[in-house]
Amino acid sequence: MAIISSKQSHSEPERRNPRTTRPREELLQPKAMVDEHGKQEESIRPQKFADYIGQKDLKEVLDIALKAAKARGETLDHLLLYGPPGLGKTTMALILAAEMGVNCKITSAPALERPRDIVGLLVGLQPGDVLFIDEIHRLSRMAEEILYPAMEDFRVDITTGKGASAKSRSIPLQRFTLVGATTRAGSLSSPLRDRFGLVQRLRFYQPDELSQIVLRTAQLLQTAITDDGALEIARRSRGTPRIANRLLKRVRDYAEVKSAGSIDQSVAAEALTLFQVDPCGLDWTDRQMLTVMIEQFNGGPVGIETMAAATGEDTQTIEEVYEPYLMQIGYLQRTPRGRVASPAAYQHLGFNPPNEQLSLLP
Repeated sequence: MAIISSKQSHSEPERRNPRTTRPREELLQPKAMVDEHGKQEESIRPQKFADYIGQKDLKEVLDIALKAAKARGETLDHLLLYGPPGLGKTTMALILAAEMGVNCKITSAPALERPRDIVGLLVGLQPGDVLFIDEIHRLSRMAEEILYPAMEDFRVDITTGKGASAKSRSIPLQRFTLVGATTRAGSLSSPLRDRFGLVQRLRFYQPDELSQIVLRTAQLLQTAITDDGALEIARRSRGTPRIANRLLKRVRDYAEVKSAGSIDQSVAAEALTLFQVDPCGLDWTDRQMLTVMIEQFNGGPVGIETMAAATGEDTQTIEEVYEPYLMQIGYLQRTPRGRVASPAAYQHLGFNPPNEQLSLLP
C-alpha cells in the first residue's frame, strides 16, 4: 500500500489538469505585487541622518561619536535616549544601525521577563549589532544583573544545575551597542544608567521643524499639501512628530472626502476642528479638564483625586497623559495645595481671568 501511495503521489503532477494550475500561475504574476506599494505608508521613518529633521544638537553629538567609532574600527558606545514619547528614539536607533552598516534588533523591557529571554537575545547578536530596548526603565532586577557584565565585559554569566552541583559558566559575547530608550530617566537604577557612555535627551520640536516633517511625510504618502497646510498641522501637534504624522493622516482622509484639492491652511483647520483639536493642540479632554477646574473649582487649587472624580479619568492618566503638555504650555500649575489653572488657560477657553489683587483682600 505504501508503494502504491508513493506512485500515486509521484504521478499526480502528470495527471494534474492545466486549468487547476492556472490560478497558481496567476498568483505568481508581477501584477500581484502591486498591492505591496501600499506599505509605503508605514515606512515614513527616516533612514539616515540627512533625512532626520530636528534634534540638531543630538545629531551633532551622535555624528561625532559615530565617525570616531568608525575611524577606530570599534563599536559605538552604549547610548541612553530619554524624553517624552513620540520624539524619535526608535528612529534614531535604526539610523545609527544603518549608518554603522549593522543590524538592529528591537525589543522592549516588559518582553524580557525571564533570564533566558535576554540571554538568548544577547548570544544571538552579531559583531557590531545594535540592540534597542524600549522602556528600559521597566527591566526586571534579574535582567539588569545580566546586562551589567554584557555591557562592560561583553560576556554573560549563567548558572547551571542546582544545589551542590550548581556550576557557573561565562559565555563570551560579540561586541555590540546597547541603545536604551525611556520616558523616565530617573526610574533607571544608578548602576545601569552609569554604564551608558552616552546619555542624551530628546527635546520637543518647533513648529517649523514639524512643518518640514509633515511635508516629508506627505510626499511619502503621495498627498498634496501646501506649506501653510503643513504649518497648520504642525502648530497643533504638541511638538511631537508622532502626533504630527497622525494628524496628517486624519487630515488626508478629510481632504479626500470633503475636498478635491490639496491640503491648504483652511482645509487643515476645518479637518482638525472636526477632530476637536484646537489651534494650541488641545483635544476635548484637555479642554474639559481646564473647564471643570475653572467652572466648578474657581480655577483651583484642586487635588488630583478630585479632578479624577470630576472628569471621569483615573489619576495616572491625568498625571502622565494630560498634565505634562498643559504644564509645558503654561495652562496648568502644580502647587502644594493642588492644581491651578493659569490666566492663559482662562483666556484660551474664553473665560475672564480672575483678578489676582482681589485674592489678597481679607
